[in-house]
Amino acid sequence: MATLAEERSAASPAIAWGAAVKKAAFAALVTFGLCFPIIAFRTDTDISNRLVLEPRWNLVAALVGAAFAVRFLLAVAPVRREKLKKRARRFTISDRTSNVLGILGLGLLAAYPFLAIEFTGAAGSVKWIDNFGIQILIYIMLGWGLNIVVGLAGLLDLGYVAFYAVGAYSAALLATTFGLSFWMVLPLAGILAAFWGILLGFPVLRLRGDYLAIVTLAFGEIIRMILINWIDVTGGYAGISGIPRPTFFGIPFNASDTGFAAVFGLEFTPLHRTIFLYYIILLLALLTNVVTIRLRRLPVGRAWEALREDEIACRALGINTVSTKLTAFATGAMFGGFAGAFFSARQGFISPESFVFMESAVIVAIVVLGGMGSQFGVALAAVVMIGGTEILRELDWLKTVFGPDFDPTQYRMLLFGLAMVIVMIWKPRGLISTREPSVFLKRRKTVSVEHVKEGHG
Repeated sequence: MATLAEERSAASPAIAWGAAVKKAAFAALVTFGLCFPIIAFRTDTDISNRLVLEPRWNLVAALVGAAFAVRFLLAVAPVRREKLKKRARRFTISDRTSNVLGILGLGLLAAYPFLAIEFTGAAGSVKWIDNFGIQILIYIMLGWGLNIVVGLAGLLDLGYVAFYAVGAYSAALLATTFGLSFWMVLPLAGILAAFWGILLGFPVLRLRGDYLAIVTLAFGEIIRMILINWIDVTGGYAGISGIPRPTFFGIPFNASDTGFAAVFGLEFTPLHRTIFLYYIILLLALLTNVVTIRLRRLPVGRAWEALREDEIACRALGINTVSTKLTAFATGAMFGGFAGAFFSARQGFISPESFVFMESAVIVAIVVLGGMGSQFGVALAAVVMIGGTEILRELDWLKTVFGPDFDPTQYRMLLFGLAMVIVMIWKPRGLISTREPSVFLKRRKTVSVEHVKEGHG
């Protein structure tokens, strides 16, 4: 006769499977309710301008099936969060391994354009160098610039796109009005953006947390409204066009007899300019990273981190919190200005539509998802988020499943939100939650996540 324990153990698998199916079915039912009618029907107008509802049951079925599968897997194989956290805390990379990975990464970045040409050809490589390489590096640079303000100093800035816009418009106006080259307007754009960072820093010296976030958000919107309404200077919605492109020591990238291809005896191709722009933004991003790491080890960098941990204790130690906050805003804004100047030169045209709040939200999401204060984490998050967006543009085969009108890029923000929810559940401190100490006595030790605060700025 079987004992009661044996009966329970024999019945437990069936009970677990049944409970998992019930939970998965409930999740699928909730998903179906949320999909109806917003996703199940698409509103459109016909030739007579009448409202027409187009059913999208294939998309609903896919979402319901995905919800059922994910909830079922979570039920039958529950994730032990504490165990995963302990394993993550024990996982560390030695300094030697980190240096080797850094060298390999730099080599891969330097060779990326030529690898793209080798694997995709000259025509197909333009998309991979421009849409992936240059675009991702721009957001990596912006993420590293904002990381100074948010990650190191602990000052939540939701209007970082304003400095991006100031750099872009400063470079565009100086280039089109005074005929200055890209290499001359680049440092000027960074200086002007840093100046506006100081102007923002003064009014918010006494603000913290949500109040600081609201003021910086308002600052970003003020700059955007100025760009729209100051038509005599900024052109309003029409923007500024005809911005000069960067040159190679004065040699332009055009098809004339004095162009880059003619001077060096090469066959003309627009790929030359694209590769040149890639290496410019790569050098600017590496400059941002090097300067940030150097500043972090200096007294001003340690003052930023002290301000992030506890502003009251920071004042008690005799640190001037006014100058500390202003230097953080100015430094972060300067790198945003550099990125804006490059953006205007790369596009040749800018308008206020390129500097909306959504850009600030994406940059903040990159810093938060990567891990505030982590340079590598910010770069990793930028690759995942921006590269993932570009990959969505390549999923045209999904139209055969969900219909010819299906556009995967429309679900970009939905995927961003899902990624943030997942990371906040399993990695609340970001993808890279450990921190390297700024200074150490004898041996460098990785700082545990429990000893690093998000900041109260």
